[in-house]
Amino acid sequence: MTPEEFRRMQLTELELLIELDRVCRKNGINYVISSGTMLGAVRHKGYIPWDDDADIMMLREDYERFKKVTDELDPQVCYFQDHTTDPEYRWGYGKLRRTGTTYIRLGQEHLKCKTGIFIDVFPYDDVPKSSLGQIVQDIYCYCCRKILWSEVAKMNCKGVARLWFSLLSKIPVRTVFKWLEVYTKRSRNNSPNRVRLLCFPAIGTLYYKHPLKERYGILKKWFTDRAEYEFEGEKLMGTKDYDECLTYWYGDYMKLPPLEQREQHAPVSYIDFGDTK
Repeated sequence: MTPEEFRRMQLTELELLIELDRVCRKNGINYVISSGTMLGAVRHKGYIPWDDDADIMMLREDYERFKKVTDELDPQVCYFQDHTTDPEYRWGYGKLRRTGTTYIRLGQEHLKCKTGIFIDVFPYDDVPKSSLGQIVQDIYCYCCRKILWSEVAKMNCKGVARLWFSLLSKIPVRTVFKWLEVYTKRSRNNSPNRVRLLCFPAIGTLYYKHPLKERYGILKKWFTDRAEYEFEGEKLMGTKDYDECLTYWYGDYMKLPPLEQREQHAPVSYIDFGDTK
C-alpha cells in the first residue's frame, strides 16, 4: 500500500471503532481498546504510525451480549463476523468488517470467508486458578488454534507440514468451537480468575518472561476498571491503569522500536475501499 492508502485504511478502521463504541455505550457493554491500539492511545494519541490494525477486547459475557446487539450496528458502516455468521470463517474471535470494502491478507487469497477492512473483537475467557490447569488449557487451546489455522497453513507450508495441516483442515470448524466451549461456558465476569484469549498465544508468553502464575492470563480489572482515552480525536474506552497493563505487554512501552521493526503485522494481498468516502 502507498502511505496514502495505509492512512486511509487506518481511518476506515477508526469508523469501525466509533461504531462499536456507540453500540456498546448504548447497551452498557464494557470493552477496552487493547494491544497496539491501547499503546497508540497512550504514546501517540491515536494509531501507532505503522500499525495496520485495531484491537478491542471484552470479557466473555460482554462479548456474548455484544453479539446479541450487533443488529444495531449501522449496516452502511459495518457488520459483525464470526463463525456463527459466516460458516467459512475460521478464527476464534470476531471482527467488524467495513461494508463495501475488500481486504485480503497475503497467503489468505484462497479463503472463502467474507473479507473487508476490519477491526478485531477479542473475547477473553477465564483461565484455571492452578498453574497446572493453565498449562493444560494452553496446550488444549494451541491444538484448537492450529486446526482453525490449518486452512491457511496448508497453502503456505511445504512437505510433511503441508500434509499434516491438510489433514487437520478436514476437521469441521463447528467441531473445534464445540471443543472450546469446555472453557467458554465456564467464564464469568465476576469470577476472580485471570483471563486469556483462547485462540491466540497467551500474552504473557509473547514479549518477555513473567512468573508462571502470571504467564497465561491477564488481570480482569483491566477490563472492568476503565477510563476514556483520546484516539485520533475521538474518545474510546481503555484500561484505567494503562501503565501496569502496557508494561505487562511490552515492557518499556514508551521506547520506540528500531526502524527495521516498524512494520505492519501482515502484508496485504489486495485492498479495495469500495464505496467508502
